[in-house]
Amino acid sequence: MRNFKAIFKKQFKDTMANMGVLLNFILYPAMAWLMSAFAMPNFVGLPEDIAAMLRASTPNMAIMMAVMFAGMAIIPSVTGFIAEDIEKKNLRFLNMAGLKPAPYLLGIGSVTFFLSIFSAVAFGFISGFSGQGFWIFVLLLLSGVTASIVLGAIIGILSKNQQQATSLSFPAAMVFGFGPVLAMFNPNIARYLHPFFTQQLNVVANQLTFGTSDTPLWHSFAIIWANIAVFGVLFAIVYAKKGLKG
Repeated sequence: MRNFKAIFKKQFKDTMANMGVLLNFILYPAMAWLMSAFAMPNFVGLPEDIAAMLRASTPNMAIMMAVMFAGMAIIPSVTGFIAEDIEKKNLRFLNMAGLKPAPYLLGIGSVTFFLSIFSAVAFGFISGFSGQGFWIFVLLLLSGVTASIVLGAIIGILSKNQQQATSLSFPAAMVFGFGPVLAMFNPNIARYLHPFFTQQLNVVANQLTFGTSDTPLWHSFAIIWANIAVFGVLFAIVYAKKGLKG
């Protein structure tokens, strides 16, 4: 617990000083709100069937931005934090002091998770969810954020410096953040991405909005948390092998 508190305090200060990272937690919900509120504010003059389809697709915009937030904002942020520790030799010092993978990951990830709570709540309101659906969506999005935190940590440990971290995290962010957006328009992509956590965000969010799937909600949550478990094991392995070299 002492190690966790020390890492958390350090990470909180670093995050608060990084305006680029902080903007991610504001920018994505803000874009979702702008797209939902102003992209298609009225459908006067359109045939009723087309207008109804466009109105139904409006919440999809907020869902799309929420999925992109979980993948494209969180993964590079966490990767950058850890790569910075490696580049500044902080991680070597922490390892020599006997720091274990779990408190380090919790300390790094908790700050990002805490800030993501506000973004998740904002996405929930923007998407128009209410009652039980609202809380399911928030929990769903935070589960996806957790998976992205652990995945970003793996990439960060594998990076030698911040420049390499950017190069490694960008493809992962595109696949996990932008892939589900493409899957909305291509069933083949949706099928290939089905085992991954961000696609399950898409599946459940659309199920809550449109009732488009007969799959139980717990099935998608199980897939997301299976992703987290696999990423957690991989992080522990990578940390054990490369942590002391940081």
